[in-house]
Amino acid sequence: METHVIFFDSRSYERPFFDMENAAHGFRFHHSHGRLDESTLPLASGCDVVCAFVNDDLSAPIIRRLAEMGVKLIAMRCAGINNVDMAVAEECGIPVVHVPAYSPSAVAEHAVGMMLSLNRKIHKAYTRTREGNFSLRGLMGFDMAGKVAAIVGTGKIGKIAARILRGFDMDVLLHDPYPDEAFAAEIGARYVDLCELHQKADIISLHCPLTKDTYHLVGEECLAVAKPGVMIINTGRGGLIDTNALIKALKSGKVGAAGLDVYEEEGQFFFEDHSTDVLTDDILARLLTFSNVLVTAHQAFFTKEAMEAIARTTMCNIAAFARGESLPDQVHKMPG
Repeated sequence: METHVIFFDSRSYERPFFDMENAAHGFRFHHSHGRLDESTLPLASGCDVVCAFVNDDLSAPIIRRLAEMGVKLIAMRCAGINNVDMAVAEECGIPVVHVPAYSPSAVAEHAVGMMLSLNRKIHKAYTRTREGNFSLRGLMGFDMAGKVAAIVGTGKIGKIAARILRGFDMDVLLHDPYPDEAFAAEIGARYVDLCELHQKADIISLHCPLTKDTYHLVGEECLAVAKPGVMIINTGRGGLIDTNALIKALKSGKVGAAGLDVYEEEGQFFFEDHSTDVLTDDILARLLTFSNVLVTAHQAFFTKEAMEAIARTTMCNIAAFARGESLPDQVHKMPG
C-alpha cells in the first residue's frame, strides 16, 4: 500500500533533498507551504504521515484530530520536539520520530560566527564600507583569547562549540545536568553551576533543549549576577531567554551584545519575507533597534550537509514505519 506523507511548513529549498531520498522509496508526497494549525489541519486527511517542522502546532487538540483522521506517524524533520504534546501523542497511539543529529557542526559554527561578528562588529563594518564609510569609530572589539566562554548544554552541538572556543585559547566553562567529565578533562574545561557560570563568563552560548526546566533559563535572576558586558548567544530555542529581561539588560549595559538565531515568538515571522510589511511584534522590533544585537532567521542549521542529513534520517524513519519495523529515532517522552 502506498504511503502518503504530507509536509507542513514546506519550503522550496528542502524539497529537492527529500525528492532525492524518496527515489528509493516511492512515497507519495503532499506539500503545504502553510504551517500546521487548525486552518490547515484538513490537508492531512487521507495521509499516513505528517512531516512537521519547528513552528508547526502539534498541541493536544491538533494531535487528537490527526488521530481521528487516521494519521499514524508524526515525523519531525528537526531535533526539537518542544512543540509536540508527547503525552497526547502516546495516548493516541501516534509515534513521534525526529532527527536527533543532522549537522551539529553547522549550528556550533554559526554560534561562533555570531560571536566573532558581534565582537569585531563585522556586520556593522560591512554596511559602513558599502556606503563609503571607512571610519573605525565604534568598531573596537576584544581579544577572545584568554576570555571565559560558557557553554550551556553539552550535547553534540555544545561539545563542538566548546572545542572551537578552546581552539581560540579561551577558558571554557560547561553546564549540563548530565556532565561528561571525560570530555571536560579532554579539552581542558570544567563543569560549573549556573551561578558561577554567569558570574565568570564573558560569552554565554546556549545549546540546551527547551523544556519546562530550561524555559527562560536566562532571565532577570541570572542576568542580575552576570558579568557586566556579557555576550549572550542563542542558537537553541527562543524560549530559553526571557526576551523582556534581555532587553532591560541590553538597555542598562549589563548585556554587552546578543546574538539570536531564535526568538520566543518567531513563528509569526521566521522563514518568511516580511521586508515590505510593518513589523507588528513590538518586542522583536525593539531588539532590532540595538546596534549590539545580531538577529538571524533560525538559519544556524542551514547547510547543504545538514539538509542532506535531515532528509536522509526523516526518510529512514518513515521507511521503517512503512515496513512495520521499529522506529530508529522514536521519541518516547519529552526530555527533562
